Amino acid sequence: MKLAIIIYSNDAETVWNAFRLGNTALDKDDEVTIFLLGEGVECVTINSIKFNIKVQMELFSEYKGNLIGCGVCCDLREDKMPSLREDLHCKMGSMQTLYKIIRDHDKVLTF
Repeated sequence: MKLAIIIYSNDAETVWNAFRLGNTALDKDDEVTIFLLGEGVECVTINSIKFNIKVQMELFSEYKGNLIGCGVCCDLREDKMPSLREDLHCKMGSMQTLYKIIRDHDKVLTF
């Protein structure tokens, strides 16, 4: 299965669960793409003792998940988060990219 997960929240538990689901699907040999949209691009800046997002993101990378950030969404946060693009360590995409992901994947979930 090809699973697309769109994360548009910066709520720690929500982001943590989205990456956990992605990692679970990768463990089942599914193909997973996570697209970070809106506040979702802020996921690398979220600090939570209960919900270790960094660990889940590292696992996602190790499992060869496909992570894409919205370039425009990063640009909109450049004043407050100037290194956001670099901190995400992922490809940047656009609405065209997101459209293609939605078109080409079997299931699309939003968080």
